[in-house]
Amino acid sequence: MLENAIDKLSLVIDDILIAEHEQDIATIMLAANETLVAEQFALLIEALPQDKRLSVWATYPEETQRAAFVDMGQGTRTSLIQALSDEECFDLLAQLDVDDVIEIAEEIPSRLLKYAIKSLDDSQRKLYQQAQQFSVDEVGHWLDYNYVRISEKLKITSAQLLLQKGLSPYTEDFYAVNKEGVLTGTVDINSLIQSDGENTLKTLFSPEIIKLNGHDELTAAAEAVILSGKMSLPVVDENDHFLGRFTVETAYQVKQETQTEQINSAAGLTTDEDLFSSVRTSAKNRGIWLGINLLTAFLASWFIGFFEATLQQVVALAVLMPVVASMGGVSGSQTLTVIVRGMALGQITEQNRKVLLRKELKVGGLNGIIWSVVIGAITYFWFDSAELSLVIALAILLNLLTASASGVMIPAILNKLNIDPALSGSVILTTVTDIVGFVVFLGLGSLLLL
Repeated sequence: MLENAIDKLSLVIDDILIAEHEQDIATIMLAANETLVAEQFALLIEALPQDKRLSVWATYPEETQRAAFVDMGQGTRTSLIQALSDEECFDLLAQLDVDDVIEIAEEIPSRLLKYAIKSLDDSQRKLYQQAQQFSVDEVGHWLDYNYVRISEKLKITSAQLLLQKGLSPYTEDFYAVNKEGVLTGTVDINSLIQSDGENTLKTLFSPEIIKLNGHDELTAAAEAVILSGKMSLPVVDENDHFLGRFTVETAYQVKQETQTEQINSAAGLTTDEDLFSSVRTSAKNRGIWLGINLLTAFLASWFIGFFEATLQQVVALAVLMPVVASMGGVSGSQTLTVIVRGMALGQITEQNRKVLLRKELKVGGLNGIIWSVVIGAITYFWFDSAELSLVIALAILLNLLTASASGVMIPAILNKLNIDPALSGSVILTTVTDIVGFVVFLGLGSLLLL
């Protein structure tokens, strides 16, 4: 099913790209409206060059425009705002509800944000102001307000009448509050349906209230909802006043966005870069890390310079240097990837890091022994030199051990310095393995070959 949906989107993209006239695009989109799922309309806009986006956007129904505008990436949204007139933007923003405005508040110009807030009704405007009391990294900023909040004194029969009005998605509990708005209990919907009597809801309260605080860190709160097995959890302030709920849908969105940020960071990319953003913007985003990598490359070259005389006399060392650097870099990256992923999932602690270090050193040692023998043998048959074979074999073994240790320890050190390991870990690790590999290789070459 998923592959089929992806294939359909790919076909629509290809058809639009070869279409020569706007009428052709309109015809394509008329059929696409019947085949694409709602989430794919934002992906479609993001996948198109700038000159095609407005033509496709004009074919979207009003409701589709609203959903796609909120779902698309920041870079794509910014380019769309720049292409649309202010009046078109205002018409679009007037359709948004409070959840949508909160979602894009940090990513649209202030004049448009003011208009979007002004377009909300009084009750939604209050909810928006409540969300602003929390930072974007706190769960209180991202609440869902489609819940059932009832008085704790309400009778069971009266509460059952509310079920006839229908329930919003992810609703499995009613939230009971006292007259001060303090959350006093939760009522399971299934228990409410099966109950019969004139007693108050207190008799149906769940024995324990699983709740979040509005100031809880967002990713931690998302993990708590996912692990709770509940469809949503209530969120309160410091005085237990009920604020809203945090749904499992939002929790998984947060988790996915966090993983996407880590992937982009590992490649030195910003999360708001549009697929078809300008060459200047993309070059700027990526050029910073190319510059950092250049500095580390010069650092490694500086260490190589210490062995200039050795390289002049033993040319074979220069030929084999890339082998040492490559083996260490790949081995270290493998370890780094495993460790960063474990840290992101909360699987690595101070206690098990030592065990992991010992395990990775054993892995590096085993691979080091195997590949040092293989590379040493190849070197012997290539250059007919037992001494050179011994030099590169020892260098490979020591560099793989260094790479394994670095892959475990560098993320831990960066994490303590509040630096994202996914963002800078690979750059630092490559520098370490290059320097250690070159120094060991050329140092041993100086001792044994000259």
